[in-house]
Amino acid sequence: MYDELKYWYLRDHKLFWTLSMSQIKQLCIITGFKKANKGDIIYFSSSDLPRIFLLKKGNIKIVSIDEEGNETIKEILQKGDLFGELSLEADETVNEYAKVLTEEVSICSFLMSDFEDLLVRNPTLALSYTKFVGLKMKRFKNNYSNLVSKDAKTRLLTFLKDWAEKEGIQEGKKYTINNYLTQTDIAQIICTSRQTATLLLNELEEKNLIYYNRKEIIIDDISKL
Repeated sequence: MYDELKYWYLRDHKLFWTLSMSQIKQLCIITGFKKANKGDIIYFSSSDLPRIFLLKKGNIKIVSIDEEGNETIKEILQKGDLFGELSLEADETVNEYAKVLTEEVSICSFLMSDFEDLLVRNPTLALSYTKFVGLKMKRFKNNYSNLVSKDAKTRLLTFLKDWAEKEGIQEGKKYTINNYLTQTDIAQIICTSRQTATLLLNELEEKNLIYYNRKEIIIDDISKL
């Protein structure tokens, strides 16, 4: 059954659209598959066996740790995202881990060495992978630019709008977001303190711009944010 699941998971991902049915079936042989629950840690950058992961269901946060032990959420991952040793080189200067945010996630993974061999044997796939990772790096740069050039309130508004447009249920200008993030998570994402994030969220609620609780965030009119 897992082989069948792996086949359809890989077949549906745009990275592998260039592969034939037989090639994907061969890919299933080297692909690991697992499910994990909320709070589970599924990846450490310091692993002795570097892997590349493909998220098929749920949400995960990538947490970066600096030399002083401070943690910052580097990225929130959604269905279809890749994470792990994407550069195909183990970087000892990177200290990060991946933690499950939603009730359940499904993940496919490849040993980095196996994935390198796959790219060597499939130049078209290698090109697609290069473009895929390039777009991901571009998003990182844009996020960093937003953090450097904008104040905490603007960063929060930008984050909420992006989150709503990516995952929210839309009804006209109204968006309802399934809230799987704590206020501490949101603070780490926008690089501010939890106290500041709480104050800003409360301020938006007082102005009737959002309705916030642990289960959902409702934005009545996204154009007003």
